[in-house]
Amino acid sequence: MRRPIVAGNWKMHGSRGENARLIEEILSGYPVNAGADCVVCPPFVYLQEVGRMLRDSPIALGAQDTCADVHGAFTGEVSAAMLKDVGCKYVLVGHSERRLIYRESDQLIARKFAAAHAKALVPVLCIGEQLSDREASRTEEVVGRQLDVVLELCGPEVLGQGVVAYEPVWAIGTGRNATPQQAQEVHAFIRARIAARDARIAADTRILYGGSVKAGNAAELFAMPDVDGGLIGGASLKADEFLAILAAAGPG
Repeated sequence: MRRPIVAGNWKMHGSRGENARLIEEILSGYPVNAGADCVVCPPFVYLQEVGRMLRDSPIALGAQDTCADVHGAFTGEVSAAMLKDVGCKYVLVGHSERRLIYRESDQLIARKFAAAHAKALVPVLCIGEQLSDREASRTEEVVGRQLDVVLELCGPEVLGQGVVAYEPVWAIGTGRNATPQQAQEVHAFIRARIAARDARIAADTRILYGGSVKAGNAAELFAMPDVDGGLIGGASLKADEFLAILAAAGPG
């Protein structure tokens, strides 16, 4: 059985005071026997402080991005080793905002995935199509291409030690959401794409859905057979919402 994951991506939100209140509220309401793994991904500058708040708790620390290079003259970048050093277990790579706003290529994202894995982090590979792609029936073409570049560079064994997150770009922060059936179709396609390389790894790989997941729609999305939890944006900044999503992913 694949254990679900609920990961909160805080994006560029928060302050020391807001973070402390949010973590305190999440921990105070955290279920004794949660049926899903839980991750929070604060901005870089808050990672160490949030990590201290999470010490000895069941919630893992994740980062929102990493550099593809190990060290050197890369002003403003943060390496996978640095993330590991401050207590991170997970790191997002290839989030749609990195792809679209900062023009990160499939190849760069694959290198980031490999760099994270090399430092014993769990990379969360974000893949997904824009609205124009879906309307032109190019969803599988785009998602398959994004996945294949990582499979080619890293191989299925390494991919299987990470996590995949399908995020339809047209459903992020827009209030729109893929139906559970639409999400399932793409998740099944992703799993089949991995299975073409290694069926065992495909069966074990956790694939999250990330597209305006809220307490009100989480249970229906997570009930789909190939949806193994969620990558949560705005709802992860509200403790009650986030805890409700966590409960929907894996009742204790």
